Amino acid sequence: MKFKVDENLPVDLVALLDGKGFDAITVTQQELSGEIDIKVAQVCQREERILITLDLDFADIRGYPPKEYPGIIVMRLYKQDKYRIIAIFESLLPLLAIEQIDMRLWIVEENRVRIRGG
Repeated sequence: MKFKVDENLPVDLVALLDGKGFDAITVTQQELSGEIDIKVAQVCQREERILITLDLDFADIRGYPPKEYPGIIVMRLYKQDKYRIIAIFESLLPLLAIEQIDMRLWIVEENRVRIRGG
């Protein structure tokens, strides 16, 4: 699986994903910082990368229909410090092995994951 980590998330997430054998890159590494959401989404489509973000705009299935993307993960967390984000995402990794993400929107909260699309 290939991931793109949005600029609003810690770069440590890339290290976590790389360490688990995934291909991950940040929006910043591709000089997309500050770009409008649709441009970031289009790059994810073209590169077939799953977007990981805190940006709730990507949870709007009218604007970003899951069937048009290789996957979108929106982290909707009350505590958004680096350590909490990494811990929550690490707990999500086993689900990636058993649940489809392609053409789906995952909304990740502290105690649950809601999956839309497919």
